[in-house]
Amino acid sequence: MKNTIFLALTALLIVSCKETPKEAPSVTDAPNTHPNMAKAEWFIGDWENKSPEGDLVENWKKVNDSLFIGESYFIVKNDTVFAEKVALADLYGKMSYNVTVPSQNNGETVSFEMTSVTDKEVVFENLQHDYPSKIVYTHAGVDSLVAVISGNKNGKPANEVFKMKRKQ
Repeated sequence: MKNTIFLALTALLIVSCKETPKEAPSVTDAPNTHPNMAKAEWFIGDWENKSPEGDLVENWKKVNDSLFIGESYFIVKNDTVFAEKVALADLYGKMSYNVTVPSQNNGETVSFEMTSVTDKEVVFENLQHDYPSKIVYTHAGVDSLVAVISGNKNGKPANEVFKMKRKQ
């Protein structure tokens, strides 16, 4: 009887000391390696501003957690008078707004570095660029986006405000 109890306790001790395998972390447990991009996910979607001067359209798509691509154009009487392509990218924890306007800067991309980000606003700056040298996007509500560009235009401080609504 003593041997049976001893063997049962020994077996119990061996089984209880065995390390239980840990569960693999779920995708939701994975750390967000691009938290600034996550704060700017409200960019994603189609935006517009219809006015007597013309229609401003801005479209953003999420390529992955570190890259959003956008395009913006201004249409007057069915004629596109301005167009640009934008890549919003996060490299090593720093977002940049990389814009290409075929008719400006010899078609070269101009980069603006993020200087601040919150859940409702992202600020990009390139003080070496004349106009704009600062771009601010504000999430003004579920269906509202405001872009403000500013800098020196023709040697004088200037800014432009673009209020947009989410396309239906």
